[in-house]
Amino acid sequence: MTKKELIRTITEKTELSQHAVSNVIESITEQVCALLCRGDRITLSGFGTFSTKNRAQREGRNPQTGESMIIPAHRVIKFTASKKLKGVVNDS
Repeated sequence: MTKKELIRTITEKTELSQHAVSNVIESITEQVCALLCRGDRITLSGFGTFSTKNRAQREGRNPQTGESMIIPAHRVIKFTASKKLKGVVNDS
């Protein structure tokens, strides 16, 4: 499902305008990005938790050449599904 399709679906279910739904989705996206950049954790009850995790520098291999290389330290985004979401997905 694309963002456009999501907006259309929410518009049909809520009877809000597409513009209003689009603004809400944009605001949520911006806030999640800003909070994750700060290192905060976002918990949406019944859906899941977004957080960041630091990955240490490590040695890896170039799959094309087999040459050894250093993969620099970086942050990754982690999503943990809630128990409710896992149940809904597994029951369907």
